[in-house]
Amino acid sequence: MENGSKFDSPTNISLAGSDALFNVLGYKTISVFLVLGICSVGIVGNVMVVLVVLTTRDMRTPTNCYLVSLALADLTVLVAAGLPNISDSLAGTWIYGHAGCLGITYFQYLGINVSSCSITAFTVERYIAICHPMRAHTMCTVSRAKRIIAFVWILTSVYCMLWFFLVDINVNKNRQLECGYRVSRNLYLPVYLLDFALFFVTPLLLATVLYGLIGRALFLSSVSHQAKAQAEHWKDRSNRERNGGDAEGTSRDWGSQDIVTKMLAVVVVLFALLWMPYRTLVLVNSFVDNPYLDPWFLLFCRVCVYANSAINPVVYSLMSQKFRAAFQKLCHCGEGSRQRSVYMAPGNCTAVRESSVQTQGKQTLLLASEKTMSAPTQQQQLLPPPSKGNKEEALYFSVV
Repeated sequence: MENGSKFDSPTNISLAGSDALFNVLGYKTISVFLVLGICSVGIVGNVMVVLVVLTTRDMRTPTNCYLVSLALADLTVLVAAGLPNISDSLAGTWIYGHAGCLGITYFQYLGINVSSCSITAFTVERYIAICHPMRAHTMCTVSRAKRIIAFVWILTSVYCMLWFFLVDINVNKNRQLECGYRVSRNLYLPVYLLDFALFFVTPLLLATVLYGLIGRALFLSSVSHQAKAQAEHWKDRSNRERNGGDAEGTSRDWGSQDIVTKMLAVVVVLFALLWMPYRTLVLVNSFVDNPYLDPWFLLFCRVCVYANSAINPVVYSLMSQKFRAAFQKLCHCGEGSRQRSVYMAPGNCTAVRESSVQTQGKQTLLLASEKTMSAPTQQQQLLPPPSKGNKEEALYFSVV
């Protein structure tokens, strides 16, 4: 077996092999523009996720802490895998030297593995919050989430250091440099299997079981609250109004939990679907003498991996009104007056146009519209941002 094949090298970004298609202008053009577009969207989106959680007090929830960890891991994948893929496509050879080979490989694995651990962490957090709400008061806290995230990053950082001893710069048969294996790729099979089990199979199996239990709990709770509300309907009017209102509020609470859980479940499903082609191909190629290396399928696998790291902010924006409002506020942070008008109560704008002031027993009518716009009184109240409800929570070897 050759060291550092196009598909099996840890960075997986060398396009300078013998296949003529890798040198075709059309292939390189499509590859560069696809990867560049996905990486651009992903980098901007994940940076926005980090900023809105760090700068918005209401967004600092345990679940969102895990989403920040996931965003940082996805940023690491896009920067350490996607961007070098572009430069390697253009140059046709490895241009980052020995230190770049070690560092880029390390950060690729770090981002990939931390993203899996972050998904596992927020899945467990959701399970505790929904199925064991009494324990959630002590177990699902921001400080605890921060400690878990720190532990995940430290442990994964240490684990990924083994790649410092497994990769090196090689010269292929075309006399071009590539970042590849230090020894025969057959010796890496145990590492592949371990990564495949720890950072792909285990998180998905755990997520399948826990989200099944979460779905069951949400369904039973919804049925229970509906039955309670219907029973209260037949009580006297005062009790019905009081208890019915409480039931309605509880239903809204569970509805909010349901939305957050669905959003996180979509993240898990996308993780499984978009990583499946690449993980499967690497695993299969590890057992065969002649690995499957169709260039277009390899490009498809890489694009799926990059898309997985770029798509999560889009999911948050589409499924979470709170994230959507925070993103919009971040984009318009320089337009203070515009933001102020968005959150101003429409009633206040008209109610203060005419105000009566009692002066020495006489009614004096003041047209106060201009004054209130320049110097608003304390009676003018700003409405909270929309959807102010429950707090929404938080390749092994790369495909470059």
